[in-house]
Amino acid sequence: MKIRILFIAALVLFSLVSCTKVEPPKPVGPLPSERQLAWHELQYYAFVHFNMNTFTNMEWGTGGESPQQFNPTELDTRQWARVAKEAGMKGIIITAKHHDGFCLWPTKTTEHSVKNSPWKDGKGDLIKDLSDACAEYGLKFGIYLSPWDRHDKDYGNPEYVKKFHEQLRELLTNYGEVFEVWFDGANGGSGYYGGANETRKIDNKTYYEWDKAEAIVRELQPNAVIFSDGGPDIRWVGTEKGWANETNWSIMRRDEIYPGWPRYVELRSGHEDGTHWLPAEVNTSIRPGWYYHPREDHQVKTLPRLIRTFYESIGRNGNFLLNLPVDTRGLVHEEDVKQLMALKEQLDKDFANELAQGKTVIATDERGDDAGFGAQNVNDGNAETYWATNDSISRAMITIDLGEPTEVNRIVIQEYIPLGQRVKRFILDAEVDGEWVEIDGQTTVGYKRILRFDTVKATKIRVNFLDAKGPLAISNIELYRAPNLLIEPVAKRNREGTVYLSVPDKNVDIHYTIDGSDPTMESDKYEAPLLIREPTTVKAVSVDPDNGQQTRPAEYYFDIPKKNWKVLWTSSGNLEDTAKMVDEDPNTFWATDEGVNAPQEVIIDLGKVYDLKGFTYWPIQERYPFGIITNYEFFVSTNNKNWKSVSKGEFGNVVNNRIEQTVHFEAVKGRYIRLKGTKTDGDDFRASFAEVGVISTAD
Repeated sequence: MKIRILFIAALVLFSLVSCTKVEPPKPVGPLPSERQLAWHELQYYAFVHFNMNTFTNMEWGTGGESPQQFNPTELDTRQWARVAKEAGMKGIIITAKHHDGFCLWPTKTTEHSVKNSPWKDGKGDLIKDLSDACAEYGLKFGIYLSPWDRHDKDYGNPEYVKKFHEQLRELLTNYGEVFEVWFDGANGGSGYYGGANETRKIDNKTYYEWDKAEAIVRELQPNAVIFSDGGPDIRWVGTEKGWANETNWSIMRRDEIYPGWPRYVELRSGHEDGTHWLPAEVNTSIRPGWYYHPREDHQVKTLPRLIRTFYESIGRNGNFLLNLPVDTRGLVHEEDVKQLMALKEQLDKDFANELAQGKTVIATDERGDDAGFGAQNVNDGNAETYWATNDSISRAMITIDLGEPTEVNRIVIQEYIPLGQRVKRFILDAEVDGEWVEIDGQTTVGYKRILRFDTVKATKIRVNFLDAKGPLAISNIELYRAPNLLIEPVAKRNREGTVYLSVPDKNVDIHYTIDGSDPTMESDKYEAPLLIREPTTVKAVSVDPDNGQQTRPAEYYFDIPKKNWKVLWTSSGNLEDTAKMVDEDPNTFWATDEGVNAPQEVIIDLGKVYDLKGFTYWPIQERYPFGIITNYEFFVSTNNKNWKSVSKGEFGNVVNNRIEQTVHFEAVKGRYIRLKGTKTDGDDFRASFAEVGVISTAD
């Protein structure tokens, strides 16, 4: 109905203003439904993975867990909602049931739920609590319900499908309005299954009776969109890394797609010849895992990575679904909150001052003649108006005259999608000092396309639409001058001792010191890598040359370089890859063999004798770590024959806090070092080493 009303309104507007010049463009291709249009407008919302896995420190539970294990100590769904609201999000989708089958509401379909947990003495209903919190903070509320259930004894049989449908009915009946129903594509495999502990396979195209599941959603929540690989309303973007392809159609040949569809890479771009409106939702987690793991507290996504995800999701015609792994207390963790608010603050700066609104706009075709009607509609601030070309024109240019040289580095372009997605290719130009300069060339637009580019001081900005599926219908163009991204510099060193300082924004300067003093704008400017061959502390600040603002100093200590280091011996494992434990990169690792039944150790030759007073150990940084050394003994030798034990003990909480471990001891001369893992986190003595280093005194 809404699409019809909008189309009629547009028709009346065109008729009143220019009844002889141009007619409104006819719809092109598949069109969005009213619920899909509402979904497009949300843009940014939260996923919350919080369930039994939070308390078992797993990503996928087996289904054999006890409800007694679910026991948050400070659960506060209002905190979740407040954080999401303050972060600029528009809603929250909660994992009401994950693959392990534990239900966060007191369902009638199973005893494997909160009603048999210690939380609130079994009288709690987390789904109701969150629904109420979302309503209080003005957020939309969504439901994730796993079709796969590794707990239920009937999984794989028709009896389970009835339970699954009943669970869906409960969730869509008792908790107010739901804006999205999220169905995971993971289906069938090993599980507890009521104690059978076996592998069960199903036909995920037919087993769940998806037609009946869809009918339940349409009956109980007609405004809710349904998510899965193939929708039917919105699609997965084909990766969990947080980006869509630069070409991203909101349409696909939907009838080809099903849960677990093997051609998932196509989901990243859509189909130009799509038969149904099926826009992409870009989902990723703010941490490596979807569920909370203490070991990932230091691995929350950085501000530059979150900003990049924003521009590669919302900026590429998708919606941004960012996962927040609520911790065992039942709260969004402080580190996650910190980065969420940093993202909000930076995006507020990026889009603070719109430069195009009210400026003169001219639309011309490839011959230079006036093109279509309503060019002024692209910058009138009204999403329901649009510039359109007539039926014979799909190539045209629209130029915004800024009146005077103006710095610009962002553009937002939106099509009027109630009439379909059309644009196939366009070029962005800027008039600088009287000359036109090409800034970028791209493909699709859709609901929203945002381009970032180097700052230009332009008098005019021109979008040259080179190809489209029909007459153009552009509802909005905005221009911005985002400030430089000012964050502390990052320092990295290679084995040769070369130190590289970096910031994500190339327009930001770096100033540094190596004498222990705090750097200022007057300190040496970083222009080339630094060669550091002895223990040195590097301090660096980022400086915005536009306004002189600078960050706090970042401090990095580098000990002797590892250029001449060599791993001589390991108790097991392949010597070929041992250089990874001394390559100055904690994101690579080397490990001893599996199945060992004795403490594992390595011997490293430092190349010459040093005065040593400590050592460092980086545990493995992989998403699924193994072989972390929890207890150690460290030896030093001058000749690789006579060894002296200089330290032994425990790396406290290293499994949950996988940062660099530093151990000091009384100074001793040594050329050879030996690190033994006397105890590791695991079922045997297998040991992993991301990086081994020493602390020395200067020559």
